[in-house]
Amino acid sequence: MAELTISKSENGGLSFGSWEKHGAAIVTSLCLVFIVLAWMAGKNEMAGLEIALYILAYIVGGYQKAREGLETLIKEKDLDVDLLMVVAAIGAASIGYWMDGAILIFIFSLSGTLEGYTMEKTNKDIQSIMKLRPEEAVLLENGEERKIKVEDLKKGNVILVRPGDRIAADGIIIEGYSAVNQASITGEAIPVDKSKGDEVFSGTINGQGALEIEVTKPTEETMLAKIIHLVQEAKNEKPPSQLFVERFEGIYAKVVVVVAILLMVLPPFLINWTWDETIYRAMIFLVVASPCALVSSIMPAILSGISNAARKGVLFKGGIHLENVGGVKVVAFDKTGTLTSGKPKVVDIIPFTNFSEIELLRVTASIETLSEHPLAKAIVQMANEKNISLSKPKELQAVHGLGVHGTLNGTMYKIGKLDMLEDIAISDEHLQIADRLEAQGKTIVFVSTDERAIGLLSIEDTIRPQSKKVIDELKAKGIKVALLTGDTETTGNAIGKQAGIDEVYAELLPEQKVEAIKKLERKYGKVAMIGDGVNDAPALATASVGIAMGSAGTDVAMETADIILMADNIENIPFAISLGRRTSRVIKQNIAFAIAVALTLVTLNFIGGIINLPEGVVGHEGSTVLVILSGLRLLK
Repeated sequence: MAELTISKSENGGLSFGSWEKHGAAIVTSLCLVFIVLAWMAGKNEMAGLEIALYILAYIVGGYQKAREGLETLIKEKDLDVDLLMVVAAIGAASIGYWMDGAILIFIFSLSGTLEGYTMEKTNKDIQSIMKLRPEEAVLLENGEERKIKVEDLKKGNVILVRPGDRIAADGIIIEGYSAVNQASITGEAIPVDKSKGDEVFSGTINGQGALEIEVTKPTEETMLAKIIHLVQEAKNEKPPSQLFVERFEGIYAKVVVVVAILLMVLPPFLINWTWDETIYRAMIFLVVASPCALVSSIMPAILSGISNAARKGVLFKGGIHLENVGGVKVVAFDKTGTLTSGKPKVVDIIPFTNFSEIELLRVTASIETLSEHPLAKAIVQMANEKNISLSKPKELQAVHGLGVHGTLNGTMYKIGKLDMLEDIAISDEHLQIADRLEAQGKTIVFVSTDERAIGLLSIEDTIRPQSKKVIDELKAKGIKVALLTGDTETTGNAIGKQAGIDEVYAELLPEQKVEAIKKLERKYGKVAMIGDGVNDAPALATASVGIAMGSAGTDVAMETADIILMADNIENIPFAISLGRRTSRVIKQNIAFAIAVALTLVTLNFIGGIINLPEGVVGHEGSTVLVILSGLRLLK
């Protein structure tokens, strides 16, 4: 089996050792070259050169495996398939079958090389998360500003965060107001208005206002630090299937070696075989029982499946994930940027008076042209899409947490939340319309003059057009679908209803998403989590299979995930699950075939000595070729 070594890289992360990355392919190629040259020397009756070249093939192709096998034997007092394979090849050579042994070495070396290139990238580099936290903070002491390292911040310190800066620590606002983009922590699509007394998180982005924040947690206890810890913790655990393979490999090697030793000793005493016959049959056993076909039952299928998926824009980071995704029982979606587009959009324009929709949008967008608020930008974008000519307002003023007011063509307009219009009468009918839209998860923006309300606009993060189709396909496969979101319960339920989702978990912080994943796993079985943000990283790492959006996804989401949808095409999720299921079926078929052939050859070897060593090698290698070809079916 191919091994993976990890070494520290210059940036403190982990990386593949150079041997596993390049050396294995070079060694396998050289082994093949020596085998071909030895065969040619044999054809030209150059026996000495032939043997010398075969010895080189053995050394080049088998040295690494022999060393690893001996280290396992000496240090861990355990046998593995690497050592068994080398022993089988040497056994074949010891009775004159140099080429057969060399081919066994080559096949196993090739299998290890292929596996080395497709093994999961164990380095889940979380440096991109760390970049979310500023290196320095502006400390306020006795009315003076002083820059200090974030690591030196203490509970009770007061820091200043200017517009556009990242917040350096978890804390409570003691002065100022702003709209804070919390997408990196809560996943909320729309920045949240924050004022005195509100909690803020390290790594989030301050909007248009300056904030004074009292630090409530030391650096190592912030929400961002918890995300980092959760990702590390989940990714340090080996999947059960990997542990099973490792256990099986050790048991298999021990059984074969013990049986081979017994076969070398007992037959002369039990069934009157000669010692030559006994050793010969034991060598055949080592050859036909060597695990080439068994090992090849898995990797060619995995490689073919991964290649097939890549052509569809689905990137599997390791073969184990292709198997795991086939066993998924629940698919849990993040909302913002996954089921939805991740961008606020005006969806309803409802005039209350003799204003037309176009005129209401023109007035609202004109007032909002100078605002930097995400909702204002969504309104202006809608007007631009409709090619509406806008005017610049006068006397524009923002009212914190409520909206804006300004003058347009001599008329004063107010735009914002209902509380902004507290001195303006609004009919029950119009209030009911607003309540109905809010129940659908939409954000309501009222528009009025100084005298009367003239209309409202609703804004939401719209669901992707293909989301409903994808969820229907998943359900048709017998898979449960859940929604995990940091947004409000009203918004979550509204999106869930539109998409036809079974279970909705709303108002979740990153650690609560992890708990939701664990709950779903206990209830149904394997869970696949699909997300795109930093806040999704712990859940992606905890889930049986983490799937990240490739284009819209953050670096950390893509580093943490096991599968990446390169074009953000969630329609590939049902395809990936179907491919995983098909891969598992092919692997099971291959394993059953490989075991059946091995048992047949072993039986023929000891019942009447029906096969000789060359026939055993042909049967063994033939089964290896067949399972490889079977695995290649997944390329279709």
